[in-house]
Amino acid sequence: AVALAGDVENGLALLDGLDGLDGYHLFHAARADLLRRMDRSVEAAAAYRRALELTTNHSESRFLRQRLAEVT
Repeated sequence: AVALAGDVENGLALLDGLDGLDGYHLFHAARADLLRRMDRSVEAAAAYRRALELTTNHSESRFLRQRLAEVT
């Protein structure tokens, strides 16, 4: 919500402050999206790759692959 309200950097900081979500694909997908919005393509790509490693949903995988292609 913070990032969507326009403070992407603070939104990322809040996400990065959360513990215990490393195994949750949507955590990494959200980080990747914020990093992409900040033009931090290398970090966004790494986060998209981590999300892809963790997801088992075909539709989500397809979406994440498309986003990964956008930043690489």
